Amino acid sequence: MGQLTDTTALITGASRGIGAATARLLAAEGAHVLVNYRDKAKRANTVVDAVAAAGGSAAAVQADITDAADLDRLFAGIDRLDVLVLNASGGLEKDMDADYALRLNRDAQVDLAARALPLLPKGGRIVYVTSHQAHFAATEELAIYAPVARSKRAGEDALRAMLPEFEAAGVGFVTVSGDMIEGTITATLLERAQPGTIAQRREAAGGLLTVEQFARHVADAATADLETGAVVLAGGPGAWARD
Repeated sequence: MGQLTDTTALITGASRGIGAATARLLAAEGAHVLVNYRDKAKRANTVVDAVAAAGGSAAAVQADITDAADLDRLFAGIDRLDVLVLNASGGLEKDMDADYALRLNRDAQVDLAARALPLLPKGGRIVYVTSHQAHFAATEELAIYAPVARSKRAGEDALRAMLPEFEAAGVGFVTVSGDMIEGTITATLLERAQPGTIAQRREAAGGLLTVEQFARHVADAATADLETGAVVLAGGPGAWARD
């Protein structure tokens, strides 16, 4: 029996990378995991199949989290929710409008938390996944990522403004912040735009966490005995932190 037996966890952006790894870990703890995806159904179903093969329970749930109608449909199909992992983020994609990063990394995160709150019982948990560059507002580092970092910091600030609501409902809120993670789509896009970025960050940080290692921090944050508003630093803040 795991720590999350008889619970339901919704993970946004869970069809690959950190979200997929977190889904497998929470399912291993007994949660029924809702694997959210935007448009890659086959990839999401691969995660569901992997969970089932390991003896866990999961279902793929499609929703573009920036689309209110999609979220209406998503939450209409959820009877109970014990853990919400706000993992989905972006802003480096091509052909997106100038406001996309803020709509995804701030507005959608707040909308998700607000919709989930009435479903979460006392003792439920919301986990927000971010980066050190965003959390420490170190936007002078990796200039190409700076607009995304600012939007994610705005998302964290907006969620923290909801702390009184979370506390009144008895729902925990934890932020998990990580350095660049080996093997993520973000690292891949940064490397593509600026070759050598990963190697430079790896050297500066003295090594980078893998997807699986970082996902363990995220999964642990769903059940750890942490105060509401706590921040888990995964991989060490290193050069991102400022006095």
